[in-house]
Amino acid sequence: MKKAFKISSEMKDQILKRVKEEGLPVAKVAEEHGISPATIYSWLGKTIKAQPSWKEFSKLEKQNKELIALVGELTINLSQAKKKN
Repeated sequence: MKKAFKISSEMKDQILKRVKEEGLPVAKVAEEHGISPATIYSWLGKTIKAQPSWKEFSKLEKQNKELIALVGELTINLSQAKKKN
């Protein structure tokens, strides 16, 4: 049986950042830090927020539409630039 040890909140935040923001696999991060993947999944479960409010949802929906329009505009500009060359 492994001996339990306390992980500092700073280290926990770093580990979660590597998984959530950097997209590293939980198994890899767990192995690198010598902890169980189940521990990381437990931490991730505790950080999940409730469903967004209608206000938050509307804001996200608006941002999504703006981003889609921007991607479309950039795609057209890129296509036109390639045709000129």
